[in-house]
Amino acid sequence: MRRNLATTLRARSRLAPMDAHDRLPPALRDWAATAALPWSAASLLRLWRQALRETGCEARARARLDAAEARLLARDAARIWGPGHPATLNMQKPPLAGAFTQS
Repeated sequence: MRRNLATTLRARSRLAPMDAHDRLPPALRDWAATAALPWSAASLLRLWRQALRETGCEARARARLDAAEARLLARDAARIWGPGHPATLNMQKPPLAGAFTQS
């Protein structure tokens, strides 16, 4: 069978996703095992390193990952089930001070 060899795209070598997951730090692998979303190893590692750099603590880094996942779940819930869904409550912003409100 002939392949399309006329492409201008460069060939990229990709590692197996499970191999990338297996190379994650143990604490991050533990978090990913209970995550509600299917995170990629690359995005998890990027968020983890940033959280560790900013907090210096694995427990706080895990809390940051929990918060990031909660934000994504709330965003998806609002898009799928509408803004009144209970999961979107943490997304709603309080009114500005001095803003007009109806009584």
